[in-house]
Amino acid sequence: MLQKRWIRWGSLSLALVLAAGLSAYAASKPRKAVDWASLNAGFKDATFVNNAETCKSCHADAMHGYAGTVHARAFAAQPPAGSGDCESCHGPRSKHVENPTGALAIGEASRAQSAICLQCHEGGARFGWKAGAHATSDVSCTSCHTVMSKQSPRAMLTKATATETCASCHPEIRGELNKMSHHPIREGRMDCAGCHNVHGSNTALLTKPTQNDTCYTCHAEKRGPFVWEHAPVRESCANCHTPHGSNQRTLLTAKDPFLCLSCHNYGGHINLPRYNRTSNPYGNGCSNCHVTMHGSNHPSGAKLTR
Repeated sequence: MLQKRWIRWGSLSLALVLAAGLSAYAASKPRKAVDWASLNAGFKDATFVNNAETCKSCHADAMHGYAGTVHARAFAAQPPAGSGDCESCHGPRSKHVENPTGALAIGEASRAQSAICLQCHEGGARFGWKAGAHATSDVSCTSCHTVMSKQSPRAMLTKATATETCASCHPEIRGELNKMSHHPIREGRMDCAGCHNVHGSNTALLTKPTQNDTCYTCHAEKRGPFVWEHAPVRESCANCHTPHGSNQRTLLTAKDPFLCLSCHNYGGHINLPRYNRTSNPYGNGCSNCHVTMHGSNHPSGAKLTR
């Protein structure tokens, strides 16, 4: 028993040492240099004051709110070398101290604002930011994140949750999430980031290369391979399902039998409403018999009936 305790405590200690080492590496690694003059010509020949107290003498209210943010705590533990706390994001302020006007403001240009954030936050999940849909649509980091005050317990978001932040620009998705069948986003069991990498990815900003791969992260039992494949399923989950919300069961794009009939409308089988009560709201229609519609591994499952 004593030996097991030592092993457990030893593993925990090793994990803490590794975590501390990674944190120290992340804090000490060099930042990507920003060409401040290219963002605003007024920065030319300006130098870093490197003294947050100088900023505080005029901006005490802003710095009071900033004190409770993630950046403030991180910079307190590991101050940015050479540029200080405020100037790492606001640029060299020597000219501003001499003449405190708004001449050195970065402005609302998304690429300029994002360039400042990317000096520390480039790589990882943000590797594809510059080619992503948000960047190309002139969305900046500050469209979703607030730096100078804490609005959310997570990721410095502008709203309390990731879903609320996304819905501020995507109200049509919020409407779909309120439909009868939906992913458990309203219930707080997942959020938009479960499927989307908002910092840059493919066309739909998915976390995986394809829609199917993204769905398989939770629905692995639908992946296959199957002895008997259902071609539309292999092609794309979106052939039958809509991801954000539906008034049909299991996020279907249409009522079960009529969805099947959009492809299987040939004769010789009781697959038409006038022969079969497929429109019965209490039945599943075609899937009463074809129960393995995603694919079957049964030797006799060619018709997906087992």
